[in-house]
Amino acid sequence: MQTTDTVLMIEPIAFGYNEQTAENNYFQVDSQNEETRQKALEEFNAFAEKLRSKGINVITVKDTLEPHSPDSIFPNNWVSFHGDGKVVLYPMFAPNRRVERRDDILKTIEDNGFEIKKVVDVSHFEVENKFLEGTGSMIFDHDYKIAYGSVSLRLDEDLFRKFCAENGFEPVVFHSFQNAGSERLPIYHTNVMMCVADQFVVICLDCIDDEMEREKVQEVIKSTEKELIEISEDQLQQFAGNMLQLRNTEGKTFLVMSETARKSLTAEQIQKIENYSEIISSDLSTIETNGGGSARCMLAEIFLPKN
Repeated sequence: MQTTDTVLMIEPIAFGYNEQTAENNYFQVDSQNEETRQKALEEFNAFAEKLRSKGINVITVKDTLEPHSPDSIFPNNWVSFHGDGKVVLYPMFAPNRRVERRDDILKTIEDNGFEIKKVVDVSHFEVENKFLEGTGSMIFDHDYKIAYGSVSLRLDEDLFRKFCAENGFEPVVFHSFQNAGSERLPIYHTNVMMCVADQFVVICLDCIDDEMEREKVQEVIKSTEKELIEISEDQLQQFAGNMLQLRNTEGKTFLVMSETARKSLTAEQIQKIENYSEIISSDLSTIETNGGGSARCMLAEIFLPKN
């Protein structure tokens, strides 16, 4: 299935601006202090509660003070949980994010009734400076076994193609860019500019500068018969591409996003989305400003079989 009813979220303890990720994440602004950390925790708790109130299962695990990992609130970059019982651990660009990979988190998932049959650890590619940051860098269309990947320092094309070959996905490779000051620079994660749902795709086509690549992506989406809902680069800057479709225990689907993202959408775009899924939005402004990630980044989907 394209959607799951269970997600992992990591409760922040020392969340804040990460200089190592800010090298190529142009959404981040340094305003770190104790008030920032407290506000981020409040946003996290309110977000998790909103999801639970809609019947979505949320497994939360507390971060640790040591080792310090300021971006641990974004677990979907280092781990993915698959329907065949496989767990994949990914190579991370920032050295201080590599400590986020924790065996005790996998044990917590098992303690919540899920079966882990195999752990595939490809993090060793870090020593070769090759990175593939999970469902931040790869967007899966599970229905059609397609994986979309925008090449960047956090998505190595060879690793991406290797992952797809080993896991039965057809890779769709392209390059996307954003305006950062006076420069046009690569978008750090694919999930900033697109979201694949069960019946629609939200995407910023304007950031795919190469016309042939842009047409190829459109053709692939069209082949899946999913409605293409286009967003602008200005909306991308408001995290409108960083969305995730989930379902609740009764099978109802929701499109999850931040309040910043929702406010950036037009009435027409909202109507198109609501033709398929109810929108859940939550204020994540502190997390977005300091961490450079939004709602989708905070959610690691769990597709594992139940025990």
